[in-house]
Amino acid sequence: MRARVAVMGATGSIGTSTLDVIARNPERFDVFALTANTNADALEALIRTHRPRYAVLTEASAAAGLSAKLGHCGTEMLSGPEALVEVAAHPDCDAVMAGIVGGAGLESSFAAAAAGKRLLLANKEALVMSGSLFMQAVGRSGATLLPVDSEHNAIFQSLGNSRQTGTGVRRLLLTGSGGPLLRTPLEALARVTPDEACAHPNWDMGRKISVDSATMMNKGLEVIEACWLFGVSVDAVEVVIHPSSMVHSMVEYVDGSVVAQMGSPDMRTPIANALAWPERIESGARALDFAGMTPLEFEPVDLARFPCLRLAMDAARSGQAAAIILNAANEVAVERFLDELIGFTQIEEVIAETLGRVPTRAIGSIGDVLELDGEARHAARGVAAG
Repeated sequence: MRARVAVMGATGSIGTSTLDVIARNPERFDVFALTANTNADALEALIRTHRPRYAVLTEASAAAGLSAKLGHCGTEMLSGPEALVEVAAHPDCDAVMAGIVGGAGLESSFAAAAAGKRLLLANKEALVMSGSLFMQAVGRSGATLLPVDSEHNAIFQSLGNSRQTGTGVRRLLLTGSGGPLLRTPLEALARVTPDEACAHPNWDMGRKISVDSATMMNKGLEVIEACWLFGVSVDAVEVVIHPSSMVHSMVEYVDGSVVAQMGSPDMRTPIANALAWPERIESGARALDFAGMTPLEFEPVDLARFPCLRLAMDAARSGQAAAIILNAANEVAVERFLDELIGFTQIEEVIAETLGRVPTRAIGSIGDVLELDGEARHAARGVAAG
């Protein structure tokens, strides 16, 4: 039987790449559901191509309008956050691609984990925000949790297609390109525009994730995610700069061996790996040209250039509440930067001040997560407003 896949965040870069891989392997996969935030036109085009059983838009009015346009095409339109949870946990759904960006993807990702789905996790914020709760849900339900972030998928592959590190692993090495501002003079960073911050040299990503790459907050969030995925401490995870993005991450073993996963910078590779695991399928990614590729250069991270990474590492050591506050403040700060309401270097300032303002506390439920997330976002908006 073909696996029935719900693609959460279908109109984003992860969603469109997932649908491309699925289209290349029609004998293996069916599109069960497609979801989007507000982009009704893009979702309509995907519905007409892939004919899912369900489609979801966040706004009820937009969903009703799209439903009327679709007529009797066989797709049932749903709306609202509760509909995201419904399709992610639906008993007829086999696999869920968690591709919604940011904290908005938490509840549907958690629902898929709790329902025992094959969960392809591209939404790093779900683990950043709910860590132990999320992993407990996976353990209770027997869900199959597969990392899709290129770095975590690379570690997964370097561990022999496993999330078990065992006793022989010395450290996990997350590579980062350094983004578009790696060589920008420090004194010029305050004048960086949103378009400049989003001009990633290697990866085609959404604007929020592109800014996270420019600040290297994405690496900080990935450190936190790696700790939960692979059961290691923050001190067992190291970030290194690798400008060409050919080595996606590495595992160093106690005998001195380092196993790396390489490939063209194309998200279809980790997506295909997670969709087909433990088998391999065609992804459409370009093969590496070893004779013509750029040299494999690595360098340490300059935390004066990337203070957001330091904030994330500190939050990882402080505990779950600090990670929730960090993520919420970052999402608010990046949004304000993209709206040109604050400068690039103020992103770190908003996050640091929010971490100082919002007290941490014990987190025992998803309700606790969402409550603290809301408080942190409110505080961050106040900080950003000056």
